[in-house]
Amino acid sequence: MAPVPPGIRFLASFNRDQWYRAFTFGLTFLLYTSFHLSRKPISIVKSELHKNCSALHELSTAGSRQLPNLHTETDCSWKPFDKSNYKQLLGAMDYSFLCAYAVGMYLSGIIGERLPIRLYLTFGMLMSGLFTCLFGLGRIYNIHNLSFYIFVQVANGLVQTTGWPSVVTCIGNWFGKGRRGLIMGIWNSHTSVGNILGSLIAGYWVSSNWGLSFIVPGLVIAAMGVVCFLFLIEHPNDLRSVHDVQNPASSNTLTNSWKGVNGHNQLYHSYKQGGKSQNWDTELLLPVQQVVVVKSELEPSAISFMGALRIPGVIEFSLCLLFAKLVSYTFLFWLPLYITKAAHLDAKKAGELSTLFDVGGIVGGILAGVISDKLGKRATTCAVMLLLAAPTLYGFSMISEFGLGPTIGMLLVCGGLVNGPYALITTAVSADLGTHKSLKGNSRALSTVTAIIDGTGSVGAAIGPLLAGVLSSRGWNQVFYMLMAADFLALMLLLRLVTKELTSANVVKPRSGSTTVEMKEH
Repeated sequence: MAPVPPGIRFLASFNRDQWYRAFTFGLTFLLYTSFHLSRKPISIVKSELHKNCSALHELSTAGSRQLPNLHTETDCSWKPFDKSNYKQLLGAMDYSFLCAYAVGMYLSGIIGERLPIRLYLTFGMLMSGLFTCLFGLGRIYNIHNLSFYIFVQVANGLVQTTGWPSVVTCIGNWFGKGRRGLIMGIWNSHTSVGNILGSLIAGYWVSSNWGLSFIVPGLVIAAMGVVCFLFLIEHPNDLRSVHDVQNPASSNTLTNSWKGVNGHNQLYHSYKQGGKSQNWDTELLLPVQQVVVVKSELEPSAISFMGALRIPGVIEFSLCLLFAKLVSYTFLFWLPLYITKAAHLDAKKAGELSTLFDVGGIVGGILAGVISDKLGKRATTCAVMLLLAAPTLYGFSMISEFGLGPTIGMLLVCGGLVNGPYALITTAVSADLGTHKSLKGNSRALSTVTAIIDGTGSVGAAIGPLLAGVLSSRGWNQVFYMLMAADFLALMLLLRLVTKELTSANVVKPRSGSTTVEMKEH
């Protein structure tokens, strides 16, 4: 008999549950990558329109007689963005999306707790694909009404809120707290991957037919919505029915159930042979042939908005994320323009260089997760990175004037320190708080907690670029002072939690010999 290849031995070393866990990790990664991929085209198309408008302005200043004969596909006469206030109109589309996203996020988590995640996420992805395509169809069908584009952006912002609470809840159901920071730090890189892919896809068609820059990403997220409907597994216990159908006699178990007193309880009698059996809900409690397990008939109720706010740490981390996301999204919207001015590069090279900020963010998110797992202190990890980020932001405002090399280095460092706390709070911290011990095993709070934290952060995401636009007219130093102030406020909001983590480091833990029987429901 030929020896088994080492690769096959490696694959066979993983059990079924590990394969399902890896599959869910990869699927949710791709699902949220498509969300960010569909958000990116507006910034690419907006930059192209701004570039053409600048060129047109130069031509008009030169008094070219050929100006009236320019074709609408190559000049900036696309209405309604052909006026002198085009920057305000393009900015209005950004803010309409971000504000709708921030408001909708608070409602999305509450709704998501009460609906099946798979169906809720599928609906959101299909609708997001529809509205993204509608924006592109405005180019194909020559729609020049500003209210049409604003409506599409608002609607898209609302339906996109279905994504984040759903995928975080799903990934939180599959992965425990042990290495949650590392796993979610790697998983959260889907944000940067989506941004990069969205830029490449939208940039391919932006010069020839910018409508396709929206339609293709819209079709991608809609297709991923179908994949979500077909394959997403919300919780490990959801595989129970599949296992029972495929292996009806594998455990030689006969189960009967009937109503208990007043119909409030169910009694399950399980019989086993050979001393071994597998149960998806609970482990056998006594080493006898017949086991009686009392199980509540009612599912735990979904947590209310105010109930989620009362979970220790939710308010502090939510407000901290408001200022952390303010800094991150200001870089997202204004970094290419700043590099153009500071490093004297053209728009294309500045856009490519700005992706290094996302690369640094991937590293920073993973590093924050690893450190917080090792120390067991999420707030302290965020606070240290925020403390280092403030002087780094000031250094970036200075060193970027001295050449390309220092700019690249500072982009990577700033990306790591700015996006590290942002990534940790929106993933591992949200999952921790959504399964907080004060909930007493109720797992139906994760989506609401995630939505509250990210919704509050999205308020900062809408405010940051707006403030940067106002302050940049007075000089870029004013923008960096604003970013450093936001970083400092984010740090201050975590001080109580940091103090609590540091003072509780020496608390005596229960003895390892003690046993606790915990009965959970799903």
